[in-house]
Amino acid sequence: MKPDSPPQALLDAIDADTMLREVQDWAAINTGTANISGLAKMAGVLADAFSALPGEVELVEPAQVTAISAEGREFEKPHGKHMVLRVRPNAERRFVLTGHMDTVFPVDHPFQENVWLDDETINGPGTADMKGGLNVILHTLKTFETLEGSGRVGYDVMINSDEETGSLASRGLIEELARGKYAALTYEPSALPDGTLAHARGGTGNYSITITGKSAHAGRNPHEGRNAIVAAADLVLRIKALEADDITVNPAKIEGGAANNVVPDLAILRFNIRPKSTDAMNRFDGQLDTILSAIGAEHEVGIHRHGGVTRPPKPVDAKAQALFDLVKACGAELGQQIGWKSTGGVCDGNNIAATGVPVVDTMGVRGGAIHSPDEFMIVPSLRERAALSALVLSKLSTGDHL
Repeated sequence: MKPDSPPQALLDAIDADTMLREVQDWAAINTGTANISGLAKMAGVLADAFSALPGEVELVEPAQVTAISAEGREFEKPHGKHMVLRVRPNAERRFVLTGHMDTVFPVDHPFQENVWLDDETINGPGTADMKGGLNVILHTLKTFETLEGSGRVGYDVMINSDEETGSLASRGLIEELARGKYAALTYEPSALPDGTLAHARGGTGNYSITITGKSAHAGRNPHEGRNAIVAAADLVLRIKALEADDITVNPAKIEGGAANNVVPDLAILRFNIRPKSTDAMNRFDGQLDTILSAIGAEHEVGIHRHGGVTRPPKPVDAKAQALFDLVKACGAELGQQIGWKSTGGVCDGNNIAATGVPVVDTMGVRGGAIHSPDEFMIVPSLRERAALSALVLSKLSTGDHL
């Protein structure tokens, strides 16, 4: 297909019926982040599907990830393999396209089936977030490969198994594949059902602080104990006081304690931060260290810190804005009205942007109510978004757009 083919020809080249059938089949495979067997099945299906493209498919082992148990012990969390496709790795100009195969619905969740809501809308687990997006990647690239000039550029596709829990087992892989790329596209669903893109994003960090005190009888010798719950409560108030216009702090859970007549010797505080800037992120990190030292000294308890920022804030610089503008222009050619809005949500686009590569990270389907049993996908958007991405890649393959 020639790059100057009319937009309708680009749309007509995309098999919407096949796309829908594949998404329905993929959504029927439970891929909750902890469902390792389901993820393995999905990875195999994806590897087979993406092997139709002219590159090498690899299933990559997850990086080691640890967490803190309710007993205060660090343990290794298992994760599924990630799928990587590399096409024309020696091309001078290359792109990266990313998505995730995991969902937030565990294997025992009641939301497991696809149901039609109307002639154009389907309700199903992961249909929008993001089995639909993965299918858009596949058919985008199948279409792109038919366009004149596509052979001049290369690309990597990365589909990870742990995005919904922070991409801790894939962050290094994402950053490795992103570095040096001309541009990146990520296939989270649109920010709004009308196709609006997410623009600038804040960052996020998750922490688990283990506090070890000393048990004692609450009546006979409480003064000999070191109350870990009290220390955790003090810590909550101190970190909450660090909130500012550019950062929020959400103490989410305190675990620990025992019988009412025992001074508790263990507490675990779990909390989340949402910095809006890199400065806010770094400032909090330093302040937290100071507070933890003070809590340890004043309450005479042991402190162990686990976790940190997993996704740094994603501002939109001039290159990234040029990519947004290009997506908008391509949408106009296809009769799609594309806008954008900033959001407090995060995704793998944050980590890609941190490498200096311009990224638009909501190129997936139009839909909504994600992370709930009401999740839905607007079916015509499968073909719409595949055509949009194929046109964007075609434009990016020539000239100096960024």
